[in-house]
Amino acid sequence: MHLIRAGAVVLDGKLCRPGWVQIAGWQIFTCGSGNPPRPPDQDFPDCIVAPGFIDMHVHGGGGASYVDAENIGGAADFHLSHGTTTTMASLVTTSPDKLLAGVRALADATRDGTLAGIHLEGPWLSTARCGAHDPVHMRDPDPAEIDELLAAADGAIRMVTLAPERPGSGEAIRRLREAGVVVAVGHTDATYELTRQAIALGATVGTHLFNAMPPLNHREPGAALALLEHPDVTVELIADGVHMHPAMALAAMRAAGADRVALITDAIAAAGCADGSYQLGGVAIDVESGVARVHATTTIAGSTATMDQLFRTAAAQAGLEAAVRMTSATPARALGLQQVGELRAGYDANLVVLNRDLRVTAVMKRGHWR
Repeated sequence: MHLIRAGAVVLDGKLCRPGWVQIAGWQIFTCGSGNPPRPPDQDFPDCIVAPGFIDMHVHGGGGASYVDAENIGGAADFHLSHGTTTTMASLVTTSPDKLLAGVRALADATRDGTLAGIHLEGPWLSTARCGAHDPVHMRDPDPAEIDELLAAADGAIRMVTLAPERPGSGEAIRRLREAGVVVAVGHTDATYELTRQAIALGATVGTHLFNAMPPLNHREPGAALALLEHPDVTVELIADGVHMHPAMALAAMRAAGADRVALITDAIAAAGCADGSYQLGGVAIDVESGVARVHATTTIAGSTATMDQLFRTAAAQAGLEAAVRMTSATPARALGLQQVGELRAGYDANLVVLNRDLRVTAVMKRGHWR
């Protein structure tokens, strides 16, 4: 048994001062508020212990990308150092053979515990809202391709983003839901009504709300409002100050509530690295002053953010307890992940230790300090 005490611990979504967590192997054995039942093995008197962050949409970091099989561990380790103990690896639009190879590599990394699963962001997206995705490889959902990818993943695909206006998307949503895959609406030009139809079929996530979809319009509210207003939909936000104005991010947090907002990085390999030239799939990316854009355009191409950065921003805007939910319990629930996202008995011992400035001082994943 390993007993940790801290000046504050987030338990059951509430900040307890002080608090403690007892670890047995890779799980939390018990935890509580106040002083612990015995002297602690480790004491963090001036720190906050919170659940490890969960990033449900990330393409890479630390110079490594999830599209490169040999770099998967490097990208996951980079984000782990910033408090992300549960990572969903996102793949961008590419050719059928490259997508299949990417899924197979990430499925292996999911089986060995490096990742929590795969997110397919494409290729069944809108060319009108392609963002940093290569429109050459965008295509309509094909049942045979979906079945081949699901078979190759062997349960590792947890989420798929698609555009519901694509022919065949309705059947794709049904097939993916039958396979236990979370369906997200994103990179879409769909109307408000069509988006509501996709939700009725089983879509439960809005991929980076407001980005790569029509802006809110009082006569044509579009996908954004349909996703934001539906009580069964979790909306992703890239609250980095680049993808959306801070006031719009706060408005979305207030409208949906912390139990329906999942903060995501959408980070690419450039996260944690110097400005320069990078790749996102087959698309050339330029990073200048920390902002990633498609080469020679103004189109934003993912981010260079980390979850601890987004956590600090959200805590300042919406409060610490809300920031904890938006970076842990809410994404866990949206993805159907078990035994992660909270500090409670029987859950994985995934936690992050933050100092008074909410900077990461230590990270534990499944009972092991990083």
